[in-house]
Amino acid sequence: MNFFLKLVLLFLSFSSFLSCTNETDEIHGSEVKKKLINENIKKAIDLTKNDKERIESLDIAYGHVSTIDDSSFKVEKLQQIVIEYNKLGQYEKFKNINDKTLKLAVYLKDSIAIAKSYGYKGMYFRRNQLDSAYSNFYKADEIYRAFVDNKNRDPLGYSYDHGRTLIDLAKLSLKVKDYSESEHLVIQAIEKFELSGNLKYLPLCYSTLGIVAKYLERYGDAIEYHEKAIEVARNTPKDVLYATLSYNNIGTVYKSLENYEEAEKFYNKGLSYEEFLTKRPKRKARLLDNLAYVRFLENKDDPSVLSLFDKSYKMRDSVNDIVGLSTINLHYSEYYKAQVNDSLAKLYALKVKEAAPIVNNNVELLKAYQLLTEVSGSDEGLMYAQKHIKLNDSLIKEERAYVNKFARIQFETEEKVEEIAQISRENQYLIFAILGLSVLSLLGYVIFKQQQSNKELLFEQNQQQSNQEIYRLLLSQQLKLEEGRKLEQHRMSEELHDGVLGRLFGVRLSLDGINQRANDGFTDARNKYIDELKSIEREIRLISHDLGTETLSPDIAYVDVVESLVSDLCTVHKMDFAFANDENIDWETVDDQKKVNLFRIIQESLQNIFKHARAKSVKINFDYVDDKINLTILDDGIGFKSSKVKRGIGLKNITSRVTQMDGVVDFISNQDSGTKVSVGIPI
Repeated sequence: MNFFLKLVLLFLSFSSFLSCTNETDEIHGSEVKKKLINENIKKAIDLTKNDKERIESLDIAYGHVSTIDDSSFKVEKLQQIVIEYNKLGQYEKFKNINDKTLKLAVYLKDSIAIAKSYGYKGMYFRRNQLDSAYSNFYKADEIYRAFVDNKNRDPLGYSYDHGRTLIDLAKLSLKVKDYSESEHLVIQAIEKFELSGNLKYLPLCYSTLGIVAKYLERYGDAIEYHEKAIEVARNTPKDVLYATLSYNNIGTVYKSLENYEEAEKFYNKGLSYEEFLTKRPKRKARLLDNLAYVRFLENKDDPSVLSLFDKSYKMRDSVNDIVGLSTINLHYSEYYKAQVNDSLAKLYALKVKEAAPIVNNNVELLKAYQLLTEVSGSDEGLMYAQKHIKLNDSLIKEERAYVNKFARIQFETEEKVEEIAQISRENQYLIFAILGLSVLSLLGYVIFKQQQSNKELLFEQNQQQSNQEIYRLLLSQQLKLEEGRKLEQHRMSEELHDGVLGRLFGVRLSLDGINQRANDGFTDARNKYIDELKSIEREIRLISHDLGTETLSPDIAYVDVVESLVSDLCTVHKMDFAFANDENIDWETVDDQKKVNLFRIIQESLQNIFKHARAKSVKINFDYVDDKINLTILDDGIGFKSSKVKRGIGLKNITSRVTQMDGVVDFISNQDSGTKVSVGIPI
């Protein structure tokens, strides 16, 4: 028994050693990719670059991340990439990559990454599917709450992300008018942000609390919360933003209190940030509109009201602010109704009615119906009154339905969490049982292998001798076939060059001679055919050169061969080119097969450019970096869609050649922006 135990321990130790060795090799081999990933993510978050450049960097980073092994590092980088896609408005990429990240996080059992991905999924749906958004945010919240009971997990590692999830849940509750729940969630979010030490979202939290308090008619609390938002944002990059935002909100609170003088005072405070608002016309137009509206509420005949409304309208119209235009049209309608100009009041109310489905503002639609009821004739007014009642009832039902959905989501999620916990406990017992059976199976396997080892060793020795003989015969046959193929290629090259090309040259000289002697009116036509013959000669010379370059002559410098290929092809196709070679590359030490493959890659790429790119110029560079030869082929053509990378035979051939050399290749292209082929191979 002691012998078997020692044998098992020895086997497990050896397996562990091999595993550690392999893991070390993999980490070393992925360092270059990790560096490229980090560099491109850094470029993507650089606000000095334009959106197109940032998106391209994200695409490159994602391409590299997709090729590395599944790990926490991979999940981390994927989540950095998806959040940047979201910031740049690439919502479908954001959703699709996040779904893949969530599956990977579940596979790796990375709880924090799972919670983050659920949060990002909620962010995608919060624009138009409130129940789906709430479901995903709530799942994330449940995972974060489970961490609280785990004393071994540091709260600093997840408190900030938990706070962001809570504030998102609070916003959704605010949308469906569940104000108490919204307030409760915001207070919890503040606690999480303060615990994490990252206070970036505190101004938003207090601003949200102020909005909630206003709806709950706790006007004093609302003003205090908005003032607190200004205070916590002070000396941060968003201090002016929250100053203008909060002054506007405080003005709105005073408007609700019908204290129009104080409301006007705070709207003017917001408007005092002229430099900030000049670059943000939507915010300035909102403040002007609100200022005009409280003046109107205070004095229906104030002569400044209409000019302020007009000024706000022009700003909103200049930036196509359809939400703001809907609001100011509603204010115009109220203004003209007060001026007993029912026709204009009706006109602007109808504009609000038409814009409501676009801006999705049912509150303003209700007000528009109310105004249309009051300024229309009796029959038409009755119709609008009925629509007002129907819409109001529908909104109440919809809000109740959302509240009920949210409650059901909470119940079902909690049930699911308990079910998962029960399954987890059962799985632990099952794992222990499987582990015990595995140890017994391993013992039996080791004994069996020990008994079979001597027989297998003898058989393998005989088999190895036979295999060596077969391999020798196959190699000999392959060498003969290869030698025959090269001889045939060489013969065809000489035949084209010395035979066909010589005859064409003779014909062209004859035509030249006729041109010099004849003056029969067909000189231009013969010149045309002479030019065509010259073109055919160049094509045949290239074919001859192509057939003769599968192996490279040691008498000709490799760089000269490549440059000659590029020059000849570009001359035939009337395209500008630039070729550069890094002098640090010692081509004489590079394997011939690699040089041939690189030659073929350039040849294939140029053919693709000539056939499809419609380019005017091409640049080809060889660089030497970190014991690697990097080949870059860049054209200024029309580019192609990324799906063509999967379909193009030429690109597949290039990829196959690079794979044979243990290298990496990237095809970077956008329509109308050219194409870049980057190849890196180890020497």
